[in-house]
Amino acid sequence: MINTNKNLVIGYESKRIFENESGLGNYSRNLLNSLTTYFPQNKYKLFAPKITSLYSLPESVEVITPQSAFWRYFNSYWRLHMSHVEINKSNLDIFHGLSHVIPSRIKKTGVPVVLTIHDLIFLRHPDFFKKLDRKMYRTITINSCNRADKIIAISAQTKHDLIHYFKIEPSKIEVVYQTCNQLFLERVSEESKLQLRAKLNLPDKYLLCVGTIEQRKNQLAILKALKAEQIKTPIILAGKATKYLTEINNYIAGSGMQDQVILLHNTTTEELQGIYQMAELMIYPSFFEGFGLPVIEAQASQCPVITSNISSLPEAGGEGAIYIDPNSVTEIGQAIQRLLSNEDLRKDLIAKGLKNIERFSEKSVAKNLMDVYSSILNTKE
Repeated sequence: MINTNKNLVIGYESKRIFENESGLGNYSRNLLNSLTTYFPQNKYKLFAPKITSLYSLPESVEVITPQSAFWRYFNSYWRLHMSHVEINKSNLDIFHGLSHVIPSRIKKTGVPVVLTIHDLIFLRHPDFFKKLDRKMYRTITINSCNRADKIIAISAQTKHDLIHYFKIEPSKIEVVYQTCNQLFLERVSEESKLQLRAKLNLPDKYLLCVGTIEQRKNQLAILKALKAEQIKTPIILAGKATKYLTEINNYIAGSGMQDQVILLHNTTTEELQGIYQMAELMIYPSFFEGFGLPVIEAQASQCPVITSNISSLPEAGGEGAIYIDPNSVTEIGQAIQRLLSNEDLRKDLIAKGLKNIERFSEKSVAKNLMDVYSSILNTKE
């Protein structure tokens, strides 16, 4: 165990833990799991609009939700503007907003405040967002940054964007990487793989792309690359569907790829564990990521990775990935061909990927985060 000098009571703005199956939800759940594993002496209080079955609470975690029927009905307003009442009653040492949001009246509590910022995609790629959404995200994010005593950026790329777009003092921002679910490091038995293949009707050999099926993730480029390079290996696109799926389906139908593309929208973490481990490779040609969690999930699963050479993705993938220009269908296709045809390259990438994810271990992430908490509390004393 890692020791600290003081047992802390730490509060978290926790909507995403209970309401997001991927992305920000995974970040939040993985973070709490790391902290409760390596710092079980602390008490962790989650301030959430509602509780769902997405997260099984560790022993040292308590959830605080709206107390009255009125605020349970208007729980979004409670989250943003009234949760400070419950925070003030909770005797916290520190409060941490896990996903861009700090309650508007947090300063009334006098509790030191930390904020995690994942990305500023709505500013860097405004074409991916509606105008009203961009305005709302900007207002909430900049106001929350101003309320925070310290900001955690999940990558150096995000820290750079905070400085560039919001002119935030660099010393206010600490980069603390995230971890992935430790389940991905555990090997799945051959019997379980056979059962999963039968359950999901998976082919013996397939490529994989994990992530919300949306324009930013650029799945259409993968399909075009397979077509251009005449690669017949099936591909699984695993992720939540958005309206971009219509464009994907239109291309599949128009190019005669109905038998080659498998769409999975509601996979569990346990299913995804096996899907990664049976894949020939994972291709992630995203145009922009705050971090790129599927990259390290794949590396933990000993699945070779091809990903984009821009934003935070080289930062996440380290030496354990092949990097491509996400705008180049040719580069994507050639990288897939190269990896499929070169077993030595596959083995080298797998070994380098396992080495790379040591940087994102639960223990390392938990310690780095606690160091940030300690630095704030030392300053406040």
